[in-house]
Amino acid sequence: MNRMPVESEAIASFGYDAEEATLDVEFHSGHVYRYFMVPASLFADFEAAPSKGTFFAHHIRPGGFPYTKLE
Repeated sequence: MNRMPVESEAIASFGYDAEEATLDVEFHSGHVYRYFMVPASLFADFEAAPSKGTFFAHHIRPGGFPYTKLE
């Protein structure tokens, strides 16, 4: 999945696969996580959010989405 860089203090890049409903989030730490069953509407809101880190902390991390850490 291609990730696009973003201007954020916490998040370096993210990408979304609509067919699989998966979201990849790369943090400035270098860690990359893949979140599953993420609705396209939530990704659109994340993409449009003025603060990606705040949106992630309030809507994605506590959203209960299954995830895995990518190597």
